Amino acid sequence: MTTLGHSHSHNLDGGLEVTANGSSPKFSDISVLIWNDSREGKDSKDKLVLEFTFLKSVLAVRMRHDKIVLMLRNRIYVYSFPDNPRKLFDFDTRDNLKGLCDLCPSLKKQLLLFPGHKCGSLQLVDLASTQPGTSFAPFAISAHQSDVASVSLNQPGTVVASASKEGTLIYLFDTQSKEKLVELQRGTDPATLYCINFSHDSFLCASGDKGPVHIFAALRWLMLARSGL
Repeated sequence: MTTLGHSHSHNLDGGLEVTANGSSPKFSDISVLIWNDSREGKDSKDKLVLEFTFLKSVLAVRMRHDKIVLMLRNRIYVYSFPDNPRKLFDFDTRDNLKGLCDLCPSLKKQLLLFPGHKCGSLQLVDLASTQPGTSFAPFAISAHQSDVASVSLNQPGTVVASASKEGTLIYLFDTQSKEKLVELQRGTDPATLYCINFSHDSFLCASGDKGPVHIFAALRWLMLARSGL
């Protein structure tokens, strides 16, 4: 049986689906294929609209209405999207076996989040204010003392959530000031967090290998933190 390693859908012109590698891959693990499901035709080849191919495995994909981000083990590529894609940026990263990254979907902010070069650090890049082909220093956040295990941006792009490989605490940071706002306690025993993710109304969900899925009223905690209570 063949498998798909990563997929991501985007509601654009009838829907797009992105697929990369898997453990028993139907497609090459160095390729990302994009289909437009609204296209007529019974064969999947009739709906294939784009293909990206690299020399190394693609570990994860993120999309927004105007950009697509492709994560490799030590490099991140950002392309314009969907019409006539061209490479806008590429960033070196710390060894990133999980392809950790997030991309803000907001029309007002174009933030890209990924692990920094220093252990436990995060990097934030404002793609709107960065010119392709120019050198710049991404904003760095010293988040953890051990390796980062999971990251997420809320939908407005105002808050970063991150967890380390210890998996006991989730930290929330302000994307403008880079200051830590809140510590959320997932548990006291170490855990492997598979995913942390914000809902559109800023609830935060965390899932891991300990079984329970934790849901935090992150907006309430942020309001309390900013009020000084």
